Amino acid sequence: MSLVKFLSKLSNWETFKSWWLPSICVLCSALAKRHLDLCVHCEAELPWLTSACQICAVPLVATENKSARICGKCIQYPPAFSAVKTLFHYQPPIDNFIMALKFHQQLLYARLFGELLSLQLQKIYEESELPELIIPVPLHSTRLRERGFNQAVEIARPIAKQLRLPLDIHSCERVRMTTAQSLLPANERHNNIKNAFAVKIPIATKYVAIVDDVITTGQTVNELSKVLHQVGVERIDIWSVARTDTNGM
Repeated sequence: MSLVKFLSKLSNWETFKSWWLPSICVLCSALAKRHLDLCVHCEAELPWLTSACQICAVPLVATENKSARICGKCIQYPPAFSAVKTLFHYQPPIDNFIMALKFHQQLLYARLFGELLSLQLQKIYEESELPELIIPVPLHSTRLRERGFNQAVEIARPIAKQLRLPLDIHSCERVRMTTAQSLLPANERHNNIKNAFAVKIPIATKYVAIVDDVITTGQTVNELSKVLHQVGVERIDIWSVARTDTNGM
């Protein structure tokens, strides 16, 4: 059986399990008592990001001064995207979950992240306009063959379903193989990701959301945002699971 067929069957099994079998908390193994593989107590203990730059979401010291909630980097070098909406600090157990998803095919974490993100996004956009289209950050074809799936796509699927938004996995592609940004010093990340993306199918939508698992320096989503602006997209929000504590843009 090919890896693609196996993952398809696994996805179908996860869907069946989520509806017909009890949900078990991924942290304490207790019955979650809801259609989410996470109990209420463990969810509350996760490293939620509560004070961050309103644009890039880099963690900031808590302050009541709303005007001070934009970091120096974003003031000096405004990014190509409008804002990052993220859930967590990139800390245990979130970092372990993401590693298990990306390198050990633990797709249940993609569904969990997508469901948690969709719940938060419904609150965030309760009184404002939602993006019209979701675009997961594409993987290079070589890495996609190695991994068998794109974690950003799998995280985006539950979000698209819950928010009733179209999911576009075909218009953008990663045309250049790059080193993982997390493995490079900050001063090398811009050149590493430069010209890595292209739009191969025209996009008529003016307002899109880019989905990724982790925002490190923001260079990857910023580069993809630039490419989308070049084809006529006017506003771009970034939706991610976690944000590291550094800003290298």
